[in-house]
Amino acid sequence: MIQGKVHYFLIILCSLYIFACTNDPNGEPAVVTTKTKPPVSAEKAIVPITITVQPFDDLAEERVQYVITELKKVYPAIEQNKAIPLPDFAYYKPRHRYKADSLLVFLQQQTKNGHVTIGLTGKDISTTSDEYPDWGVMGLGLCPGNVCVASSFRLSKTGTSLQLFKVAIHELGHTQGLQHCGVKTCFMREGEGKNNTDEEKEFCLKCKKVLVSKGWKF
Repeated sequence: MIQGKVHYFLIILCSLYIFACTNDPNGEPAVVTTKTKPPVSAEKAIVPITITVQPFDDLAEERVQYVITELKKVYPAIEQNKAIPLPDFAYYKPRHRYKADSLLVFLQQQTKNGHVTIGLTGKDISTTSDEYPDWGVMGLGLCPGNVCVASSFRLSKTGTSLQLFKVAIHELGHTQGLQHCGVKTCFMREGEGKNNTDEEKEFCLKCKKVLVSKGWKF
């Protein structure tokens, strides 16, 4: 009778073992652990970045400071580098412009981990867009990425500093993963070859929500 009970007990143990141990696709036995994992937070932890403003030496210092002051209102972790010359290799002689794509490469070479660098210039900049090999732009940024550039060259003669801030924060929005927005008053509105910055007032609620999730303050 006792022997029968032992035999039955061994059968139960073997059944439990077979149930608990499964094989992965490579045929290796899976590791079974009894440790309790800590609960996973419903929200991912925010990994803060530092925005580095890199002025080029052709832009007036007062405009640089205006952009920095306005940026700090929504993202206080701002650093400013010393003004430097525009790199010669980015100069596009046929149109007397600087290639924005090349400027991004240049800025990326000096961008530290955990930082996003925005270059500010007063020179005309351009990029390759669809069928246009040299399309003049107000700014360009990686989406998402860690570098962008903004230019005051195509902005109005009045209110230039405010408009430059709007171009700058638009390009920084791209680095945070924001696409162009259909809301007319949103900073992420697509320019479509025009300067619409006077109509832009703030980020729309949808765009703002994305930035808040990344540590921006509104």
